[in-house]
Amino acid sequence: MEKKKLLWYWIITAILSFCIFSGGLAQAVKVKGVVQGFKPLGYPNYFISLIGVWKMLGVVAILIPQFKLLKEWAYAGIFFVMSGAVISHIASSDISVQIIAPFLLTIFAILSWYLRPADRKIISVNQ
Repeated sequence: MEKKKLLWYWIITAILSFCIFSGGLAQAVKVKGVVQGFKPLGYPNYFISLIGVWKMLGVVAILIPQFKLLKEWAYAGIFFVMSGAVISHIASSDISVQIIAPFLLTIFAILSWYLRPADRKIISVNQ
């Protein structure tokens, strides 16, 4: 069972990482279509680049083998950004196909965090 769990962790984490990093890169360089997608949400343009850079850094933190506490923060950040995107679309009445990707990536972030191997977790020892 442990091998299956590890395989699913890497599959889900690879998909999550690719999607978050490529989306973050598109936001960081302000690709025209990405900027258009943010317009209905009412966020300022500088926020698009900021979120994009944070996404890319979060993926790096999740993929590097060390820094377990940083990984926890990165997972939390990705969860907040993706679930925040879903909520932002709903709150601005921009419920369209664009809501599917952040919803699925929120689920993938939760699954990746849950399935991560023990050597990527902070383990507390009760004394």
